[in-house]
Amino acid sequence: MKDNPMFSPVRVGRAGEDVALQIEAAIMDGRVKPGERLPSERDLHVQFGASRGVVREALRALKQKGLIEIKKGAKGGAFIKEAELHNASESLGLFLKLQRISAQSLIEFRESMDRTITTLAITRADAEEKQQLLEGAMQLGNLLNKEDPDMDAVHELDRRLNIRLARMTKNPVFEWIMRAVQLGLSSHDAVLYEDDEYRSRTAGNWRETAQAIADNEPLKALSYIGYHYVMLQKCLEDREVQENNQGADGQDADFWASTPDIPGP
Repeated sequence: MKDNPMFSPVRVGRAGEDVALQIEAAIMDGRVKPGERLPSERDLHVQFGASRGVVREALRALKQKGLIEIKKGAKGGAFIKEAELHNASESLGLFLKLQRISAQSLIEFRESMDRTITTLAITRADAEEKQQLLEGAMQLGNLLNKEDPDMDAVHELDRRLNIRLARMTKNPVFEWIMRAVQLGLSSHDAVLYEDDEYRSRTAGNWRETAQAIADNEPLKALSYIGYHYVMLQKCLEDREVQENNQGADGQDADFWASTPDIPGP
């Protein structure tokens, strides 16, 4: 490693940033691969011409980014981490959750993405994958038809169906984004399953969508997706009206409760 150094000396004044950027570039272009160990801290100090404190600072920054892990002991050191889909999606999901995105913006995005995903899934997925999606949608209907549905199981199955559909596009970016959306945001779909009026219609619509995908009928599948989001918007509007009415009733009750009795004539 010393005869053929991987890294170049860094500039004074921004040494820590340069060290981190050079190591990150080596990871991205494959000069160091997942599971491999970086040169020792001492070797990095020599190659970069930077203090060991600067090297440690850069390694901490790379660890925080999730690019390396630090192991201790005789066989320890800085090792390149395998990129993990769950961790990346979890970070993006947390970011989305913190943005306080409006329901309307989220529904608009989800409907647009679902339409693209569905069209690609019909074109690219094989018959077995489409059948598995249909079976999952039917299982969702069976869960919801129970007298007292396990809502945790319902939400988990709905999440898995959405991710399965995204995977059927054969484009990993759609799966990554869908996982992040499912972790950070749900498009408020939960309200459809929790509302007695919409529950069975939502399950039936999922089944019809999956059936249209299995039958390779994109126009029919897209119409069902559009109907899903029409139902969702209507359900949210109904809930808002109901909450406003309950708030008004509560205020009226508080008013009369705090008003003294008026003596009769």
